[in-house]
Amino acid sequence: MTGHALTIADIYDWLEEVKDPEIPVLSLVDLGVITGVSIEGDQVRVEMTPTFVGCPAMDFMKGEVLEVLRKHGINDAEVEINFKHAWSSDKISEKGKLALKNYGFAPPPPTSEILTDLSILEHATCPRCTGTNTEMKSPFGPTLCRSLHYCFDCREAFEQFKPL
Repeated sequence: MTGHALTIADIYDWLEEVKDPEIPVLSLVDLGVITGVSIEGDQVRVEMTPTFVGCPAMDFMKGEVLEVLRKHGINDAEVEINFKHAWSSDKISEKGKLALKNYGFAPPPPTSEILTDLSILEHATCPRCTGTNTEMKSPFGPTLCRSLHYCFDCREAFEQFKPL
């Protein structure tokens, strides 16, 4: 440590270094899976909520969180994976949505928009050309949290991070 008292903001800053293993431009903080941080004495406790039950990357991400904390001098740390705060795609930060778009994924629309217009799921905005003349080709992408789409404007396939 640098001599100042450890803060929760310090921990969140450090956890920006931990990237999603499938989307390495997106931190776990921006993805919204870090759902709590607390400090009690010398111990740091981090709560994580998977994007979906059975996410195969959770153990890997937990290890990455612990490694980053150790790198910053935190040797007494605990990571709890729980569902106390259910994850939804609305937890993705604006910075995270921009990172998804720049990486070639259509960010998920706000869940409140889906409740009023289900066609949003079928016609995602293309992250490459921002065209809306798109079609969902499959609700199942390479992972459960992504769907496959095609843009008729730029004639490119793309994935959308599913709204949940």
